Amino acid sequence: MSGQVIFIDDEAAIRQAVQQWLELSGFSVQTCARAHEALAIVDRGFPGVLISDVRMPDLDGLGLLEKLVALDPELPVIMVTGHGDVPMAVQALRQGAYDFIEKPFTPERLLDSVRRAQDKRRLVCENRQLREQFTRKGRIESMLLGVSRTMENLRRQVLELAGTDVNVLIRGDTGSGKEQVARCLHDFSPRARNPFVALNCAAIPETIFESELFGHESGAFTGAQGKRIGRIEHAHGGTLFLDEIESMPLAQQVKLLRVLQEKTLERLGSNRSIEVDLRVISAAKPDLLEEVRGGRFREDLLYRLNVAELHIPPLRDRREDIPLLFDHFATQAAQRHGRDPLPASPAELAQLLSHDWPGNVRELINAAERHALGLTPPAPATAPAAVAVAGTSLADQMEAFEAQCLHSALQQHKGNISEVMAQLQLPRRTLNEKMQRHGLSRSDYLPAGSHDS
Repeated sequence: MSGQVIFIDDEAAIRQAVQQWLELSGFSVQTCARAHEALAIVDRGFPGVLISDVRMPDLDGLGLLEKLVALDPELPVIMVTGHGDVPMAVQALRQGAYDFIEKPFTPERLLDSVRRAQDKRRLVCENRQLREQFTRKGRIESMLLGVSRTMENLRRQVLELAGTDVNVLIRGDTGSGKEQVARCLHDFSPRARNPFVALNCAAIPETIFESELFGHESGAFTGAQGKRIGRIEHAHGGTLFLDEIESMPLAQQVKLLRVLQEKTLERLGSNRSIEVDLRVISAAKPDLLEEVRGGRFREDLLYRLNVAELHIPPLRDRREDIPLLFDHFATQAAQRHGRDPLPASPAELAQLLSHDWPGNVRELINAAERHALGLTPPAPATAPAAVAVAGTSLADQMEAFEAQCLHSALQQHKGNISEVMAQLQLPRRTLNEKMQRHGLSRSDYLPAGSHDS
């Protein structure tokens, strides 16, 4: 296909003829008899061209043009008239029309204008998409921090899945950041303006689980004072995040499965079905297939929840991220407490890199908070006194520290390679090789709106 075209004219014969001409040239064509019909199907993301007659009942072509320009000033609109009205043509072009064609016109004249307009629209859409990708990439990097390859892959997967509406299962150890990943899946999705509702299944007593999840009517059970909207209903239009899903009682698993299948729910004490539109993101520590084999989790529910799966690696498997994360959380803590940020010394960094972090990012946040307050060394008291531990070679620690130094310098100088070379006292070729080895790209550090050259 050469592109999309919407053609608006109140004469059926002209609509049919133009549609045939354009479709023979490879365009996908939709015709409308009234301007309001076109307005109902066009949005700012429309990738094609509009062609409109000027003189039409109700809303004329110039009125339509005014509304389309307000919707998207870069949307190509070709105006057509049979009256040879030069002042009208000038007015249309001043209002933002892409071109003006006088009836009767040849197919060649129309096709030439449409092809040029379509080429322009394609470039506009491509540039917008690139700008949006750049903006989203910058935003997610500030939400899911890390310079490691695993975090780079995780950010890419999150952005890819965020644009879909599939249910996602997140796997990861305690404190690894599962809710933060779920929040990103919501924030970068078309549902972002609607509620993000989180529920920790392990924190809800089984006796009130059904009421918490599905809601209840007044008098549904002893103590039910008034109507209550459950978490599922509250998430309508948005995202429901079920953390520690493995802790959900089997009786409620059956009811959740029914909601996902039928997209309706019934409050406790009611027979009325309520339609719900939501995306479910769940998180679990154990392998849910093992839970299924043990009879603790329903297999049919697992398949509903696990359309796509994301794995968050433990902090010990991405040690190169530790200096960046620690600096970020320590700076945040210092700002909260009205203190000056305290950079970690080389000895402290070595201790951070040597610790196994069983509590993952949550434990690191606690250590950063204590460091910002000057209470204790950054690593917990249980950390080994020696710099190295089993499985963490000196070479690994040096690689992680080098990656952090490069990241910090690139961030500080906003991708200015000359300034980074001067600070780190490295020749250009060596710097390029090290950046490539650590997966660092200059373009990721350029200010918004800048172009890599």
